Amino acid sequence: MKYVAFIALFTVALLGNCTTTPTSTAPPVEHTAWDKLLKKHVNDKGFVNYTNFKKDYDELKKYLDMLSANAPNNKWTQEEQLAYWINAYNAFTVQLILDNYPGISSIKDLGSKVKIPFVSDAWTIKFITIGGKKMDLNNIEHGIIRKKFDEPRIHFALVCAAKSCPPLRNEAFVAARLDTQLDDQGRDFLNDKTKNNVTKDKAELSKILSWYGGDFTKKMPMVDWVNKYSAVKIDKKTPISHLDYDWDLNGK
Repeated sequence: MKYVAFIALFTVALLGNCTTTPTSTAPPVEHTAWDKLLKKHVNDKGFVNYTNFKKDYDELKKYLDMLSANAPNNKWTQEEQLAYWINAYNAFTVQLILDNYPGISSIKDLGSKVKIPFVSDAWTIKFITIGGKKMDLNNIEHGIIRKKFDEPRIHFALVCAAKSCPPLRNEAFVAARLDTQLDDQGRDFLNDKTKNNVTKDKAELSKILSWYGGDFTKKMPMVDWVNKYSAVKIDKKTPISHLDYDWDLNGK
């Protein structure tokens, strides 16, 4: 509970520090390059071959440079904007890992590895530039996505390079199929027994569903979220607990 409280307080502070969203006059972008890289270097379980991905670093950088120069604007649909920001979060996370790979076994190693004043972890490193604004991963997740989009399923799609994270989808998120893709992620996540273990007698859920429980329960009770995606159904009396989080790198 102390950690949940910390997350809540930290998020409030963070949202206050990121009051403006980067923008441009660009039309909606294509995520074809990111899609190609994901299909090549991520398997159907969401594990990443970082060794081979690093060989395509230049291609990844071209895609990220394109994102940096073409921030969303209000002429884009909500789906186009959200797909952009989910892909941006995941792609910049991969870049951060590749910039330090193979010298790390977890994204949390970067907290001590990267010696930058006032930076305590990987999520507060301002290595991202979008629309001329210097940003970090927290700015994208908490200051933009959670602040602007009332969509708890993003927690099934944003991947912080850890084994207990949702699987990194081996295709890009796209506006035309975003709703279906987010539902797919929910099913994959809830039915993966390394991340959630749901039986008729108990539900051992990911800590993600605790840390961001408020995002989910604004829409419907947690038991309904479990039953929406889990092959095994539970009821209101089913005891719910949360599994330890494995921060080891989601590499293969």
